[in-house]
Amino acid sequence: MTQGWLRRAQRALLLGLIGFVTLSILLVLLFRVVPVFGSMVMVERKIQSWVSREPISIEHRWRSWAELSNNAKLAVIAAEDQRFPLHHGFDVDEMRRAWEASRNGGKLRGASTISQQTAKNLFLWTGRSWVRKGLEAWFTMLIELLWPKERILEVYLNIVEWDSGVFGLEAAAQHYFGVSAHQITEAQASRLAAILPNPRGWSASRPNYHVERRSAWIRQQMRNLGGEAYLQQL
Repeated sequence: MTQGWLRRAQRALLLGLIGFVTLSILLVLLFRVVPVFGSMVMVERKIQSWVSREPISIEHRWRSWAELSNNAKLAVIAAEDQRFPLHHGFDVDEMRRAWEASRNGGKLRGASTISQQTAKNLFLWTGRSWVRKGLEAWFTMLIELLWPKERILEVYLNIVEWDSGVFGLEAAAQHYFGVSAHQITEAQASRLAAILPNPRGWSASRPNYHVERRSAWIRQQMRNLGGEAYLQQL
């Protein structure tokens, strides 16, 4: 009887695994062509607001690749993942540098690529756990395999959080500067990219000293990368 229960449990586990793999592949294939009008982080923010009884309004408007400012595309790459066109979802060199820095007494810093951030923002919850890290790696591999780089960056710019309840470049551009996503200037783009590490604590329209310094560094990196010509690698 014990062996029969064990076989049934193994069968259920296998079927569940097959179902998860199949569903995740279908979702990634769907979002390759369908505009993404929401993300798991948006759902999480709503649930948190219900639990805390502090209402939150989600601001989000999808914009296509052509409607997104090239300045913003380049600024985000310069700030978050300068090897984005070259790696396959995981920047091993950056991960090694972050690990070595932490071993030498420095603070352990993140080394997530834009692909990883897209995967976790779209499909997963916030927070840290080995389970979430494993799922993040799985979805990162899927989008790198099934999406072109241009699509990964397009989705990222449309779902990343830029303030409490403000998701995507169009909503952020309107929220901070009163302009549309395609009108973002180099300076505005660098400030938006500068606040990504702490979007609910920093402001792109009222930057503190740290944000100003970081945005200046980002603008220099944008020029070092070669400007908009760099985007042709995607």
